[in-house]
Amino acid sequence: MKTKVLMVCLGNICRSPLAEGILKSKVNSEDVFVDSAGTAGYHIGNPPDPRSISVAGKYGIDISTQKCRKFSLNDFKEFDFIYVMDQNNFMDILSLAESENEKQKVSLLLNEVNLGVKEVPDPYYGGDDGFENVFEMIDLACEAIATKISHIHGRG
Repeated sequence: MKTKVLMVCLGNICRSPLAEGILKSKVNSEDVFVDSAGTAGYHIGNPPDPRSISVAGKYGIDISTQKCRKFSLNDFKEFDFIYVMDQNNFMDILSLAESENEKQKVSLLLNEVNLGVKEVPDPYYGGDDGFENVFEMIDLACEAIATKISHIHGRG
């Protein structure tokens, strides 16, 4: 049975598409399905921010075909793990949960690593270096998640 992981940020154009692409690059697609979504519907159907596409491409990850979508209540049923980039979106997702089981699926992405910070900053209004910084943070967290999932599938 596939493990299903959802990455969530506000607009689903900067951080969560990076997290989706990075985690996909670290796991076996036969064992793991990865997707991303935003809590807001500002960019539905659009590709990721060109700066996210660029920084991912720098590391050999192509996220250019991803399309933005909004988080839906059905995501609680579809996904085993829901990783959120920051506290505001974390609280927004938790407020939508209809059961304790659904709440248990949701956590902050950076809870998976000890970086001294708990939130992936939104690089949208900053320069290119912000995207590089965000990529590095997400990459470390996704490495930890990939290791955790490999143990679930007996490959770790």
